Amino acid sequence: MTKWEYQVAPVLNHAAAQILNNFGSDGWELVAILPGQGGNDVAYFKRPVQD
Repeated sequence: MTKWEYQVAPVLNHAAAQILNNFGSDGWELVAILPGQGGNDVAYFKRPVQD
């Protein structure tokens, strides 16, 4: 069974692509983006736990 770890991070609207690409290059898969307070979105990521 795959074990997962999760990350929640703010996404600044003016740098969204760069932020998402940085997480992707570290192995994080984007699960969802939801509106956050202050006009920025909140991104939810997951990746398999490395034993």
